[in-house]
Amino acid sequence: MSLLTPDIGLLFWMLVCFGIVFFLLAKFGFPIIVNKVDERKKFIDDSLNSAKAANERLAGIVKESENIIRHSREEEVRILKEATEIKAKIIAEAKQQAQEEVARMIADSKLAIEKEKEKAMNDINNAIAEMSIAIAEKIMRKQLDRSEEQRAFVDKLIAEAQSAA
Repeated sequence: MSLLTPDIGLLFWMLVCFGIVFFLLAKFGFPIIVNKVDERKKFIDDSLNSAKAANERLAGIVKESENIIRHSREEEVRILKEATEIKAKIIAEAKQQAQEEVARMIADSKLAIEKEKEKAMNDINNAIAEMSIAIAEKIMRKQLDRSEEQRAFVDKLIAEAQSAA
């Protein structure tokens, strides 16, 4: 008996054993193996579907975040523009108010200066009038020391009063 040339009896029993093993495997082993392979395939398909869904959600989130960033940048530009406009408006209003206040203060100062000027002129006029009266009084006393000059002066004043009337 050689291993390379098997005997018919050995071949028969080998075929019978193979048939029994094949039958047992076909009856009990292959369904379990096929079932496990199907479960594994289903798990892999579910994982792929979940990965696709996750990628789609991620793409949606990326688009949404890009939109949010774009909107926030637009909003930032709008707010900065509004702030610049408000700043310019506030500065213009402050300048206008300052100019109005300066104009009012200048007008008030001019009015105060004019009043002080009038008061000073009145004081000067009063002082001049008082000095004129004092000078005239001194001159009159000096000239009217003599009675002839007093009579001449009185006559002259009467004549002037009559001619004026």
